[in-house]
Amino acid sequence: MILSTTDVIQGAVVEAYLGVVTAEVVYGTNALRDFFAGIRDIIGGRTASYERVFERGHRDALAELQQRAASLGANAVLGIEIDTGTVNIDQSGALLLITASGTAVRLQSGR
Repeated sequence: MILSTTDVIQGAVVEAYLGVVTAEVVYGTNALRDFFAGIRDIIGGRTASYERVFERGHRDALAELQQRAASLGANAVLGIEIDTGTVNIDQSGALLLITASGTAVRLQSGR
């Protein structure tokens, strides 16, 4: 399966557009991770623990996108966009939200 942020794959011909596919990944926050991230906010620097969460989230969202496209008979997803955000659940926490979307296509065989 080809996953691409571009709208075309050089040298490939789209045989069929199968529809928009989306994937959503939601992670709960962690009190210990939040504490150390808060310290990083004060002293400066990167927050590696959250960077790892978002990195894993991007991978998981792309894997889910790929599965959903494959279920439509696609062999590629074009125009992929990934977005991140938070959903506040109360005063003490938030959920991390990562979404991916793209167009599931079937490229002509030989690619």
